[in-house]
Amino acid sequence: MSMLKSLRIVELSHRMVPGQEEFPLQIETFNTDEVMAKTARAEEHRIERRADIWYILQEVLMGSHVGTHVEFPYHHRKDGLSAADYPLDRLMGDAVLLDFSHKQKDEEITRQEIIGTGLEIRAGDIVLIRTDMHKLWKTPRGHDRPVLSIEATRYLVEEIGIHCIGTDATGLEVRGRNDQPVHELLFAHDVAMIESLTNLDQLHSSRFEIIVLPLMVEGMDSCPVRVVALEKKDGR
Repeated sequence: MSMLKSLRIVELSHRMVPGQEEFPLQIETFNTDEVMAKTARAEEHRIERRADIWYILQEVLMGSHVGTHVEFPYHHRKDGLSAADYPLDRLMGDAVLLDFSHKQKDEEITRQEIIGTGLEIRAGDIVLIRTDMHKLWKTPRGHDRPVLSIEATRYLVEEIGIHCIGTDATGLEVRGRNDQPVHELLFAHDVAMIESLTNLDQLHSSRFEIIVLPLMVEGMDSCPVRVVALEKKDGR
């Protein structure tokens, strides 16, 4: 923990409120017997609690794409890795921030524009694309996002070899079309995709460390996730 004292921790996940998200998120509270009756080997887990002690169990129903979430290859590939099997070393480590907050709805982010940022993107990096769409989160314009071109995607995954990509927009391609070529190209290279990040505009540097930890659930195509950036306090 002493190492963390020299780091600035930046929260990159949206706060989720049950019943107020675009995708399902509901929490119900039951008494202990009602919850345990739904579990395997319920009798073995039955515990009596004193009446004067606050103790609840909850049942959570949520969509796999609710809030800030990370999508895995299984989302588009029958043989793709899901949440439980995706390598953690591809979800934490060195990250680089690309600022395309000037881009408008459906405007492409091109390969040449990524190169033109002058930022070094290394093999194994987690690339975050800032669009400032987090400011429109849960508004009628919440999906009015710029998009990543196929050429730019291919540059990142094939020429550089990034491990993961993320954005503060709700996606990186044109909404409403009947295919998702950017997703498919990413997942063909086992590159997971984080959507609906927030606070990318609060980062002080273009390079930092990042931690993305999904639940270890078998067969889950995507997972709501807590994402934190770790920056050196001196900004270097």
